[in-house]
Amino acid sequence: MDKFSAAGYGAQNIGIGNCSAILLVDFQKGFTDPRSTLGKSQHVDSAVETSAKFLRMIKDAELPVASCRTSWASADEMAYWKVSSLYSGEFFHGHEFTELDPRIANSRQHYEFVKTAPSIFFKTPLITWLTKKNVDTVFVLGCTTSGCVRASAIDSFSLGFRTMIVEDCCGDQDLDAHESNLRDMGRRYADVLNHSKAIEMILQKLPS
Repeated sequence: MDKFSAAGYGAQNIGIGNCSAILLVDFQKGFTDPRSTLGKSQHVDSAVETSAKFLRMIKDAELPVASCRTSWASADEMAYWKVSSLYSGEFFHGHEFTELDPRIANSRQHYEFVKTAPSIFFKTPLITWLTKKNVDTVFVLGCTTSGCVRASAIDSFSLGFRTMIVEDCCGDQDLDAHESNLRDMGRRYADVLNHSKAIEMILQKLPS
C-alpha cells in the first residue's frame, strides 16, 4: 500500500447518478491532425478513435453530448500561455485546425461551443446547459489529459457533478503525463475507468 492509499486517497468510488452527459474536450484538428504543430500525438489519435467507438456504442442511450473547441480571435484574447505554438494562428477563429475532428463531430446531435481557457466550464454556457437537462454525472473524454481534461475534471468536481474520466478516451503528448494525471485525479476528484466499463455503466441505467 502506497502512502496515498494509506492516507485514504481513492478509497471511495463515486459512481453515476440519475442523469449522465458526455463531455468531449478539445477533440479539434489542432490537437488531432498531424499537420498541426500540436497534432502529432499518436496517443491522442488513439483516444479519438476509441471515443468515436464509444459514442457509437452508447448511441441508443441518447445521452446529451457537449463538444468544445479552443479558439481565439487574436492573441489579445489569450491568457499568458507558455505554449508558443498556440500563438501561430492555428487556434484563431476561422482556421481549419479550430474545427472538431470529423471522427467525433456531430453538429446535429452534439451541443458545440468555443472555450478560451483550459476548463470546458470556464465562462462557457455549459453549466446552464447541464442544469436544464438535470445532469448530475459527466463522463469526460478529450485532450490533453494533463491540461484541459484535468482542468475540466476539477471544475466538474468543484461544481458538484459526479465525474467519470474515460481513460482510453483521453490522450496527451506524453504517456507518463497522461498516466500520472489520471492517477492523481482518481485519488481525489473522479472515478477513472476505461470505455468498456463506462459503456456497461451507461447501458445498465437504460430502462429494461
